[in-house]
Amino acid sequence: MVYSLKWKPEAEREFKNLDKAIQRQAFAQFKKLENSPELGEHLGDKAGFDLTGYRKLYFFKKKYRVVYELDLRNKEVIIYAIGKRENMKVYQELARRLGKVK
Repeated sequence: MVYSLKWKPEAEREFKNLDKAIQRQAFAQFKKLENSPELGEHLGDKAGFDLTGYRKLYFFKKKYRVVYELDLRNKEVIIYAIGKRENMKVYQELARRLGKVK
């Protein structure tokens, strides 16, 4: 069953700011998510933030992460953040956006 991708505005900006080679690898992961949205690993506590309900999928030599949520009812993959794993930056930024900063 094919899921549609839905982008949060911040994630769309992050994607557009990536180098073109990195964008191509990210795009390949998005295509996988459309057909197999359960591919990503479940997030729980990351960098001290509760991100339960979100999933991650990595790309570009495991240096980058796509953080997303599944909407099973509407058959959507909602992309919340794209960024470097380095120092847990992508998770910290998502927690800030969600108002989960301690």
